[in-house]
Amino acid sequence: MKEIPFNDFLAKYQAGEIQVVDVREQEEYDALHLDGVTLLPLSELLDRYTELDKDQSYYVICKSGRRSARACQFLEEQGYDVTNVQGGMDAFES
Repeated sequence: MKEIPFNDFLAKYQAGEIQVVDVREQEEYDALHLDGVTLLPLSELLDRYTELDKDQSYYVICKSGRRSARACQFLEEQGYDVTNVQGGMDAFES
């Protein structure tokens, strides 16, 4: 699985170069999120992953990097190009 350190991810995000999928739950997203990202909670991923474009590359983020790693593993198995954001939103808050 491809991974990226949070600070490298943040630079790409701020440059507007990337598509981001947040796999946290709605309440977590509402409390703190990055603008312009796609919310696709891990709990809904099995039912909704086909909403993502297989021709796009995605950076997947969660709170700490664990759920996003699980999401990346699943999405890779489905043929998606995904990169896990290490440290997740916890890294953003620190």
